[in-house]
Amino acid sequence: GFVVDSDELVGEGGFLAIRRLRLRNRRGDGFISPGYVCDAIARPYDQDAVVAVWARGAAGIDVLVRDGLRPALPFGRDATRAPLPEPPPGMFLTELVAGILEPGDDGADGQRRRAAAEVAEAAGVVVDAAGIAVLGAGVYPSPGAMVEKFYFTAVEVDPAAQQPLAGDGSPMEEGARTRWLPLAAAIAACARGELADLKTELGLRRLRDHLDARS
Repeated sequence: GFVVDSDELVGEGGFLAIRRLRLRNRRGDGFISPGYVCDAIARPYDQDAVVAVWARGAAGIDVLVRDGLRPALPFGRDATRAPLPEPPPGMFLTELVAGILEPGDDGADGQRRRAAAEVAEAAGVVVDAAGIAVLGAGVYPSPGAMVEKFYFTAVEVDPAAQQPLAGDGSPMEEGARTRWLPLAAAIAACARGELADLKTELGLRRLRDHLDARS
């Protein structure tokens, strides 16, 4: 178990804060370790719904990706310190559609409702929540510092039904755009580092497995 010497929130007032725990480990034989600090990201809601929006194209399965603002990357990442060569991050990052699960988004039906809302807002397509597939269990993206899980879903759409992106009115939504990519090409782009978002790669691979299982 743990001995909790202190538990505080640091940096409140923004979208995120740091939950700073000062801990000691208690072993089964009663030994208590020296103290250490364990920091984790804290936010009001800590689960994400990720949606793989797909369509049947002329050459196979296409997926919708979204280029959105991610200011934390150009301000926070030093590409010169990366273990492998990489370009400096830009203002935009390519991802699958995703949004934060909110109170009431419980169970598989809750995931479907949230996914449908996010597809309408971030992708410009109105879908029936009943037609959304849940792609397995949630996963921790970075458990050393984040307690949230990603939950993956997928939905087939008609690209012709896509409308201009509504967004949520936030400046963070400014300049967002979507585009279609062949599924296999999108996964290959992830492996090359051209699509450098973990949830996007995993969501694409789960979609591929889901579609393969249906065929």
